[in-house]
Amino acid sequence: MSTVSYYTAEGLKKLREELDQLKSVERPKASAAIAEARDKGDLSENAEYDAAKEAQGLLELKIAKTEELVANARLIDETQLDLSKALVHSKVKIKNQANGMEMTYTLVAESEADLKAGKISVTSPIGRGLLGKSVGETAEITVPNGTLKFDVLELSRD
Repeated sequence: MSTVSYYTAEGLKKLREELDQLKSVERPKASAAIAEARDKGDLSENAEYDAAKEAQGLLELKIAKTEELVANARLIDETQLDLSKALVHSKVKIKNQANGMEMTYTLVAESEADLKAGKISVTSPIGRGLLGKSVGETAEITVPNGTLKFDVLELSRD
């Protein structure tokens, strides 16, 4: 079953580039590996040929899944978003009430999440807890080891 996924322009561009890389670079490499293995003799006892065929099958599966993602991708229209609440593509500065630590995260679609870059998924526990919050509100987020409370300090868009 196909599901619609929402992307920023940057995220959708990366997805399309990945699909192009798979089709124009990886697919010819897989074909070349099969041809090379085929030239080595009897196919019935050729493990290298079997491995190359299996790798090609996995590559084709990945291409099909990526094509489906691109086909079901929708761009987020940021002009239609409420800037006073934390939504997808909001940059949220929060303060942990327990230890006073301040953090800034950008809320993104699951496919674009990258914790090192400060991008967290809106489907993660913290992302879900921050959605819809405004500056000054407290987000109570249930995580595996209890409940965390965060004060929303700032909201912005990049």
